[in-house]
Amino acid sequence: MVGFKPTDVPPTAAVKFLGAGTAACIADLITFPLDTAKVRLQIQGETKSAANTKAAQYKGVFGTIATMVKTEGPTSLYNGLVAGLQRQMSFASVRIGLYDSVKQFYTKGSERAGIGSRLLAGCTTGAMAVAVAQPTDVVKVRFQAQARVEGSRRYQGTMDAYKTIAKEEGLKGLWKGTSPNVARNAIVNCTELVTYDLIKDMLLKYNLMTDNLPCHFTAAFGAGFCTTLIASPVDVVKTRYMNSASGHYGSAVGCALTMLRKEGPMAFYKGFMPSFLRLGSWNVVMFVTYEQLKRAMMAARGSWEAPF
Repeated sequence: MVGFKPTDVPPTAAVKFLGAGTAACIADLITFPLDTAKVRLQIQGETKSAANTKAAQYKGVFGTIATMVKTEGPTSLYNGLVAGLQRQMSFASVRIGLYDSVKQFYTKGSERAGIGSRLLAGCTTGAMAVAVAQPTDVVKVRFQAQARVEGSRRYQGTMDAYKTIAKEEGLKGLWKGTSPNVARNAIVNCTELVTYDLIKDMLLKYNLMTDNLPCHFTAAFGAGFCTTLIASPVDVVKTRYMNSASGHYGSAVGCALTMLRKEGPMAFYKGFMPSFLRLGSWNVVMFVTYEQLKRAMMAARGSWEAPF
């Protein structure tokens, strides 16, 4: 057996809530440069004004990372990390940590959950998470998109970003892009959690693997690929819309139509490779860490309750 052994007592909702947020923060720390590269590729081509012709041009995942390190320094890869960790601690705790509890609510406590109940649970926790964590997502995307060249930085720090956005765009500016983000996270949550759930259940049901690290790794990798394939178009629109200046796009739908008209349908899959590298690796790190944290916390709880 690799890692912590499954405990006799199932993890509590509090353990899942805390474990999901912590695991997501660990995954973000490891994969954040890929996420930043994804954002830069997604917004590239958004504006083609004369002022923008001097901006660095990015080609591919590792080319983007290399260009950023060369022109802005290695720390640019972690632009928006503080907001990213704030987002994950609030966002993942809700959408992942509460998933099992909401799934049980829809199945009325039954151990056998159908695909419909899983999808409903994924949509519900995804929407709840956006309502809680949207401002942190807006700030994270703005930081990742800004280049540290020629004094063009929009914000000087995380708190400055929150204050500036609220002052210049109103409180609604902090919830900019909520609609595409709800759509994205309904898709991401359903695909990510339900696919992970189904792959893991299948591997265990047919005795292809035991409930340990290789099983969690396989299920997480499959979930990451499926999620990237389905959610990429909505993710690109969300990034463009949240990063845009006030009034640049009338709505998220207007943003999507402008992209389609000016850049063609392939614009919706800009940054697909970094999205997959990031989401695939993020899923692997997050789910493997999450499963181990749940077991470790329940084992620690058991030892505290029965020290002798």
